[in-house]
Amino acid sequence: MRNSLLQINTLSITQLELLGEALLDFSNLSDLEVWLTQQEQ
Repeated sequence: MRNSLLQINTLSITQLELLGEALLDFSNLSDLEVWLTQQEQ
């Protein structure tokens, strides 16, 4: 979880907006971790 928070802190404004929309579809923490990994690519 801590690593996820660090990754979120480095997101751009556009990525944060996309995350806000994607959060509606997440059902658990692993969904967030997968999304963050995809943003790194």
